This record gives sequence, structure tokens and C-alpha cells, in this order.
Amino acid sequence: MTILTKGVSPAPSTGVRCPILGTPVKSTRMLVTFEFPMTPDTTSAIPTTAPDAVTFRCPEISDGVRLWEIAKNSQVLDLNSSYAYLLWCRDFSRSSVVAVSEGSPVGFVTGFIRPESPDTLFVWQVAVDSSQRGKGIAAKMLDELMYRLAADGVTRLETTISPDNEASIALFTALARRRGVEISKQELFAPGDFPDGHEAEDLFTVG
Repeated sequence: MTILTKGVSPAPSTGVRCPILGTPVKSTRMLVTFEFPMTPDTTSAIPTTAPDAVTFRCPEISDGVRLWEIAKNSQVLDLNSSYAYLLWCRDFSRSSVVAVSEGSPVGFVTGFIRPESPDTLFVWQVAVDSSQRGKGIAAKMLDELMYRLAADGVTRLETTISPDNEASIALFTALARRRGVEISKQELFAPGDFPDGHEAEDLFTVG
């Protein structure tokens, strides 16, 4: 997995509401910004209309095209089919997040709860549009997800990172530091496990 970002900074919970796991995703939109320190809150949110505000919410089906575009324009991420991003926005909305600026997604994290380990969020892809990099958006999206899913009993995060991807390793190491937990690494997929010359992918566990 390749993550497009630079610089990380802590972010509090936004209190954004998302569908409960296992329920259909409704096409509702709640925009919440990280403006003031606050404690985790799952019952209210403070929207903002500041023109440069970046807000965070669950993805909707209508976001699928934009997520595909951000991944494609990165020229680094493994690009899934456009159909895959649409399904992700429908079926894994609660365990994913989009960053929105001026009404349009400018970043995303796609993830799912592991069926064999319901306390674990697996993060598949993290991407931030080139116009928004360097603002700590990727870190804030990860914080938002972990705060949101704490109500579902999620306490750990897993992701895979290629050995030479220092930016991704730094991003998740910083997440572990903010949460006050350990981060561990182990080999998961070797190059020979892939049919297309893919790099090795190490498994990182936060928590």
C-alpha cells in the first residue's frame, strides 16, 4: 500500500455520525471540521462554512468517482477498478472516511473491519490530493476513523506497507505515538505471492 502525504499532526474526534456497521448506507452528508480541541463525541458535530476548511465524513456512493480519480492521479497507489470504489463507498462506508474541501473529496481512507478480528480495522488505501498535501490530513482521517469505530469495539489497526515506503511507516508510527500504543511489524506478502511484480508488503499493527 502506498500513502500519499507528508507531515502528520494530531487531530481530535469530530463526532461525525456514520452508519452503524451492518446497516445500509443512507445518502446523508455531515460536514465536521477540526477547529477546537474537544473530547470524543458521538452525538453532535460542529459544521463550518470556512472556505478553506477541510471536513471529514463517511463516503457516499456519489464519492466513488472522485476517490478513483484521486487514486489514479497519484500515479503511485495500486489503482482498483472504478466499480470497486463505488462498492467500497456503499458497503464499507462506516470503516472509511473522506476529507472534503469546498464540497469535493480531497482525500480518503478505505478500510474494513476484519471478520476474524472484529476489534481490528484494516486500512487498505490512504490518499490525499496533491493540492492538500502537507496539512496533516492523512493523520486526521486516521484519527477520525479510530475515534468513530471505538464505539464498535475497535481498538487496533492493521495495514500493509512496502519496506521502502518511509512516509507510510512514519504516518502509522505517529498514529501509534498519539494513541500511546505500540506498533509492530511482521512479514506478510512476499514478492512471489503477487503475479505482477509487486513489492513485498509488511504487516504493521497499531495497538
